[in-house]
Amino acid sequence: MKRFLFWVVACICVSVLGAQPLKFNSKGNFKIVQFTDLHYIYEDKRAAIALECIDQVMQAEKPDLVVLTGDVIYGKPADKSFRTVLDKLSSYKIPFAITFGNHDDEQGMSRQELLEIAQSYPMNRTATEKGISGTTNYTLPVYRQDGQIPAAVIYCIDSHSYSQIKDIKGYDYIKQDQIAWYARMSRQYQEQNGGAVVPSYFFFHIPLPEYAVAASTESVPLVGSRTEKVCAPALNSGLFAMMKERGDARGVFVGHDHDNDYAVYWNKVLLAYGRYSGGNTVYNNMSCGARVIELSENDSSFKTWIRLQTGEKINELTCPASFVKK
Repeated sequence: MKRFLFWVVACICVSVLGAQPLKFNSKGNFKIVQFTDLHYIYEDKRAAIALECIDQVMQAEKPDLVVLTGDVIYGKPADKSFRTVLDKLSSYKIPFAITFGNHDDEQGMSRQELLEIAQSYPMNRTATEKGISGTTNYTLPVYRQDGQIPAAVIYCIDSHSYSQIKDIKGYDYIKQDQIAWYARMSRQYQEQNGGAVVPSYFFFHIPLPEYAVAASTESVPLVGSRTEKVCAPALNSGLFAMMKERGDARGVFVGHDHDNDYAVYWNKVLLAYGRYSGGNTVYNNMSCGARVIELSENDSSFKTWIRLQTGEKINELTCPASFVKK
């Protein structure tokens, strides 16, 4: 009965989104492009390179899915800024999904209003889970070629904005009800998969505190640039601990810190930044680009690299093989 109900929910979600399920291709691969921190401002010449970055990366990579991990816009009018980015993405007719950052709802529109704009686009996969904290919490199962069961699950999670606790400064944290939701969904996917956990990949804006711990551990190899401190929440709410308890997490992908694009393999989970994808509307000291993640249908290992706006491909690695001592 539980499996039947899960399938009913999955079918309803597909129907509501009006979209075909995501599936691995005939080669058994599924490619994701992560754009982060576009900080786009409508008709601002400094932002033009963000759209150029989207063009160059999309043409080079031809992904199966695009994920925007927050701070998509950085100026008013919010609707025109947001629609300009989504119009550009939609021109490629590739599904896209969004998790909001701390600046998106500072431009005169709420997250809910921005979500409604996104959901008006045919290629949108952004959804919301009602009854829990935040706006952009949802899963995107990636089905096997036969379309029967998911071979991977993408979790998009709302990392909120700023601390709501008076004596705690800095950024907010992922809430307990969100963590409980993840655990519940993880168990449902595991049950659907005959008791085996389904390899899972997480996308949100603000990095977890574990990013700082991992990067400062000398014995842990770091691939990429680390030229900015990790701006994580002061409080650790335990999402990473739950990932380890569930045993399905393979990679976490964030943005927020514009001058970091590193990846570290921490306790058998890849903690990775995307590449700053915007123009000169905010601080940045690296040429813009995007992170690419290529999943494998029959193997929980995956590949990832950075594709620059110039076309150059850098920092390619296979996880976990690139981090295992030979």
